[in-house]
Amino acid sequence: MDWPHDPDGEQGSEGMRQYGHAVLAKKIDEEEDFPLSAADYVEQYGDHPIRIDYETVVSVEEIFEGVEKEEFGDFVEFHQELGRAMRENGYWFYEGAERFVGGSA
Repeated sequence: MDWPHDPDGEQGSEGMRQYGHAVLAKKIDEEEDFPLSAADYVEQYGDHPIRIDYETVVSVEEIFEGVEKEEFGDFVEFHQELGRAMRENGYWFYEGAERFVGGSA
């Protein structure tokens, strides 16, 4: 796929090798962007690459296909919903995640 920027370059990884959830969160400002519309986020960043693991890159739009909420009231709500959607759709590779989500990972 042709990405608007390199997923491992400065725009894609904030200067370091960042994966999944961290890259999604870095695209928003916790103080200014809430409430945040899921549709607006996808419209702005939908074609951006998100590295899931060392060999998998998907678009923001693909990840958001599993997001059920239409709007996020705050940063915590954004993180929780994105984490849920990523786990349920195989985009969460972290071992031990079940310790943080009540065993439902």
